[in-house]
Amino acid sequence: MEKFVRLISMAPLLLLLCFPLALAGHDYGQALSKSILFFEAQRSGFLPNNQRVTWRANSGLYDGKASGVDLVGGYYDAGDNVKFGLPMAFTVTMMSWSIIEYGKQMAASGELGHAMEAVKWGTDYFIKAHPEPYVLYGEVGDGNTDHYCWQRPEDMTTDRRAYKISPSNPGSDLAGETAAAMAAASIVFRRSNPAYASELVRHAHQLFDFADKYRGKYDSSITVAQKYYRSISGYNDELLWAAAWLFQATNNQYYLNYLGNNGDSMGGTGWGMTEFGWDVKYPGVQTLVAKFLMQGKAGRNTAVFEKYQQKAEYFMCSCIGKGSRNAQKTPGGLIFRQRWNNMQFVTSASFLATVYSDYLTSAGKTLNCAAGNVAPSELLSFAKSQVDYILGDNPRATSYMVGYGNNFPQQVHHRASSIVSYKKDSSFVSCRGGYATWFSRKASDPNLLTGAIVGGPDAYDNFADQRDNYEQTEPATYNNAPLLGILARLNAGHGGYSQLLPVVTTQPKVAPLPKITPVAPASSSSPIAIQQKLTTSWVSKGVTYYRYSTVVTNKSAKTLTNLKLSVSKLYGPIWGLTKAGDSYVFPSWINSLPAGKSLEFVYIHSASPADVAVSSYSLA
Repeated sequence: MEKFVRLISMAPLLLLLCFPLALAGHDYGQALSKSILFFEAQRSGFLPNNQRVTWRANSGLYDGKASGVDLVGGYYDAGDNVKFGLPMAFTVTMMSWSIIEYGKQMAASGELGHAMEAVKWGTDYFIKAHPEPYVLYGEVGDGNTDHYCWQRPEDMTTDRRAYKISPSNPGSDLAGETAAAMAAASIVFRRSNPAYASELVRHAHQLFDFADKYRGKYDSSITVAQKYYRSISGYNDELLWAAAWLFQATNNQYYLNYLGNNGDSMGGTGWGMTEFGWDVKYPGVQTLVAKFLMQGKAGRNTAVFEKYQQKAEYFMCSCIGKGSRNAQKTPGGLIFRQRWNNMQFVTSASFLATVYSDYLTSAGKTLNCAAGNVAPSELLSFAKSQVDYILGDNPRATSYMVGYGNNFPQQVHHRASSIVSYKKDSSFVSCRGGYATWFSRKASDPNLLTGAIVGGPDAYDNFADQRDNYEQTEPATYNNAPLLGILARLNAGHGGYSQLLPVVTTQPKVAPLPKITPVAPASSSSPIAIQQKLTTSWVSKGVTYYRYSTVVTNKSAKTLTNLKLSVSKLYGPIWGLTKAGDSYVFPSWINSLPAGKSLEFVYIHSASPADVAVSSYSLA
């Protein structure tokens, strides 16, 4: 648990730094699989039949009941049994961003489904926690009573009170981060589950409105969070962060202009930050806005967005030791910010460096640092050096990912993993009895917390593997979340990346009835005609679905072969075509289209018609 032990000066302080060369190769695919698995150990609520961390069982089954709301589910943040909304939302946002950027690479290694399930476990909970437009539950449980006890989640006897924000007790930072999480996750589910994606966007819109209209720091309303997740940076960064994600999810110009109109007053263009994490979002906002700028989307906001980008590059340059000020690192080359759970800053900074490297490469640009222009590859090399350190390339030859390598932490500060599994021995473990029997036990954890990233070493690369050393041996969900994208990227190698394309598409809408515009051929002499029409629509669970018929006609006097179609802005299933890479081709029962003949295919989704175009063809 991230107890508040730091003070942040909102000025260019420099967090991060420099990088060593990687010493050895690592199995990034295995590390990715383990990183995702960790989230299953952190689950609260009724565990599903496909639960892979089998030593865990159901827990927190009455959460929210005393408040008349169902708050069963979600994630425990770290080694405790409290559900803290702010870090949980940041975790979901970062998992979603990882999938948005590197989902194809996750799919190639067979982990995309698991990563999406991890996101949905969080968003399902957020939907429950947001029962009204201007009400959001931001915590279940109390850190003080929880820390007094050492119990498995399955045995909890601690206070499970639920705490909320409302117009009279606002929390713009909490509502803003949750809006960002919902918006980012909607992009993840846009194609596979468009109805769910639309629901997430609806919640994100409402939460942003709540955050912006009723302003205030959440820990002034949920005061029990102050000792653990105090919002030092305030809420302006979360408002900008939420707007950036809502623009990326919806293409709604309101949110783009919000970033432009408020960039100066809310600090987006002013703070050259050196920390990115569950509290401080400025570098993340600045990175996303720089992406919009490089995509050519800034419009009248170009001048303001260029200032955002300058601050993004301030952060990046500090990471590679080529900025105007460069931050502390350990002798072994690890970024060092603070003794308590330093690894959270390592993974979050490394993720930003990874995506920004790919953004620059896609745009054909270089990084502008105080030391001169820098190739984007240096950012990726920096991120790789940090990941390699985590996985064991460090002075101690210790892997700070539990279960990876031969030398990893054995006494993790984690209640569930340190106490015998409920499934193996269901005997009740009492509040204080857990400390006497299990916490003080000088032996390896009975349950392997596979994939967990612990707090990590001190400023001199020293690390003590002891359960009571919570500053170094406690894991957290937000340590792992940014790592998913980096590991997927590194595992895929250095093939062609185009992170700026395709341009973000508009989020599916449920109303009004879409207007059908016939798809015109490239010219009047084109041998192929494409005509779309809406054939039917229906409403299911509040979402309107449309069935479209598309007819492709060979207008030439020759036989059409080797047809390839581009179908974009498609958010549902399609029938009558075969997917081939990024294109669609003839179905298996057709290999050509004779002169004057037509081919029909259909698709269903909850949006306007997809964009259908001819990519290539042959006439025989």
